[in-house]
Amino acid sequence: MAFVADVSAYAQLRNDSVAEGRTLEGVVVTEAASRNTLSGTAPLRILDNETMLRLGVTDIADALHRIPGITLRDYGGAGGMKTVSVRGFGARHTGVSYDGIALSDCQTGEIDVSRYSLDNAADISLVVGDNEDIFIPARSASYAAMLSVNTISPPTGDLAPHVTAQVKLGSFGYASPFVRYSQNFSEKFSFSASGEYVYAENDYPFTLRNLNTTTRERRTNSMMNSAHGEAGFIWRTSGNSRIDGKIYYYDNDRQLPGQVRYYTDISGETLHDRNAFAQMQYRTWGRHGLSLKVNAKFNWAASEYKDATYNGGIKDASYWQREAYASACLLYAPTATWAFDYSADYIFNNLNSSLDTDTKPYRHSVLQSATARYKNRKLTATARLLHSAYLNGAKRGESSRDMSRLSPSVSLSFRPLHEADWYLRLSYKNIFRAPTFNESYFYHYGSADLKPEITDQVNIGTTWRHGYAKSSYFSLSVDGYANKVKDKIVAVPYNMFVWTNINVGKVIGYGIEAEATLEHKFNNKYSILATANYAWLSSRNRTNESSPYYGNQIAYTPEHQGSMAVGFENPIANISVHGYGMSHRYTNNEHYAGTRIDGYVEVGATAYRTWKLWKGEMEIRIDIKNLLDKQYEIVSHYPMPGRSWQASVKYKF
Repeated sequence: MAFVADVSAYAQLRNDSVAEGRTLEGVVVTEAASRNTLSGTAPLRILDNETMLRLGVTDIADALHRIPGITLRDYGGAGGMKTVSVRGFGARHTGVSYDGIALSDCQTGEIDVSRYSLDNAADISLVVGDNEDIFIPARSASYAAMLSVNTISPPTGDLAPHVTAQVKLGSFGYASPFVRYSQNFSEKFSFSASGEYVYAENDYPFTLRNLNTTTRERRTNSMMNSAHGEAGFIWRTSGNSRIDGKIYYYDNDRQLPGQVRYYTDISGETLHDRNAFAQMQYRTWGRHGLSLKVNAKFNWAASEYKDATYNGGIKDASYWQREAYASACLLYAPTATWAFDYSADYIFNNLNSSLDTDTKPYRHSVLQSATARYKNRKLTATARLLHSAYLNGAKRGESSRDMSRLSPSVSLSFRPLHEADWYLRLSYKNIFRAPTFNESYFYHYGSADLKPEITDQVNIGTTWRHGYAKSSYFSLSVDGYANKVKDKIVAVPYNMFVWTNINVGKVIGYGIEAEATLEHKFNNKYSILATANYAWLSSRNRTNESSPYYGNQIAYTPEHQGSMAVGFENPIANISVHGYGMSHRYTNNEHYAGTRIDGYVEVGATAYRTWKLWKGEMEIRIDIKNLLDKQYEIVSHYPMPGRSWQASVKYKF
């Protein structure tokens, strides 16, 4: 797979250039992504925007379905909340970074990835455990897995303005214009800005079955009205230093359709989400093997929930959260084989709400990591020790306990044969997750006495890539892993209305992931790109051997899932066919009768063509989603859309 990117877009490439004492400004690298996924000491998956286009990826959720090991919770329709879980750990153990700096939600601990536009993404990557890139903030090392979204870098070849304009239309009242502007104002300074608006009625039909009665219904109270904009710059202050800055704003005013219930579709719930952040990163590649990276960010988020059908508006609630974040990473690479990193992060979070029960919690977090890496042509080995300290407080009432811990991790990659692209890898990572503000303080739900969840993960795998003919190749990766979560936080009821969180859970998981890619180029005009992945995961409750629920698969975790895609490029119209499926799941750990969600397979198709027009390039694309009109649910009683279409026209120069 030919992959072309500005070197600065990849942390791994940046790290390699530092370790070897080189500055690679403006260099174009091909095959970089596939090389990193092959030689990494832990599983690393990368989808760049060219590959996503060729394989018919339609949005962020669709892209994540193409990555093995990810389980996505999707509440259906455009703008429906989408959260990511990796290998059964849960969404709170999966970090998400945007242009190298972590996103956060101190209230729930879960990141809604539907807020970020695929049209503005250069690549999406997932690393499970610790990879060989050690020049990262301590916060990025504090998750069991890290999903990274990197936006498109400004052009580097000229000083002319570049504009991309796009309009998408689709089923169920979907309309979305997108525009992006970028320009180099000099050899050292470049600027980019983008904006996107999404409107959707989301009134898609679904079948409702109640014993012997089957009716055809439509989703109601499901309209969404969303916009987001961002602007950023890159300033190369010298040949060895640069500053990246970004501001971001998101606003989504939507109706909430709620769960599908028999005999009634009345719902008056609405949710207004807003999020703004500003972030900056300074990097310098110094002499004598020293390099420095400094990050700073301020994040603000608000959510306003209303229920017009609830008497007196008692259920209405608004929440506001803020975060201040600073990080510094110092890398020392004395030789071509050795590199050392020390990173220190400070985070301040607070949360307040409109509820009378609000305790106004806040938290100071200090994270420090020390990492060593050894790398030669055959062997790469890394070792890291992470220290995490969380100091909690509340302006009203009792605060959560303070907590701290040392977390070690090691990983290695070995190349048995120098002449073959074949690697073996082994990694271990211990990490812990502090309870979220909801888990600690939420009225009739939280508990201030919670201990952190402690996780252990072991991975062993192999990767292989074989090139043949001219620019054709086949690659394969297989990983087996074991996970354990101790002191898992679970909610238990005191009565029908009062629940609390306690540390009683233990979950042990075993799994296998396999991924294969084939690209065959017949000539300069015809080629095929095919990918397939499969994941098996047994993640089971091991809390109490005397419990009737001991050994049950944990909630919302399928045992089997996988995807496939085939793209055919040709001079007439590029086409792709793709599919994703998973086995059944349960909505709770007890597997009560009526809580099973059936498995499903969804198939889609894409056709697009690009051609030169005036001084730019025109692209027309048509997507058919859920081609077989399969009705299914990812979250119980939230039906997903059936067969639908989406068409887009894009022009860029």
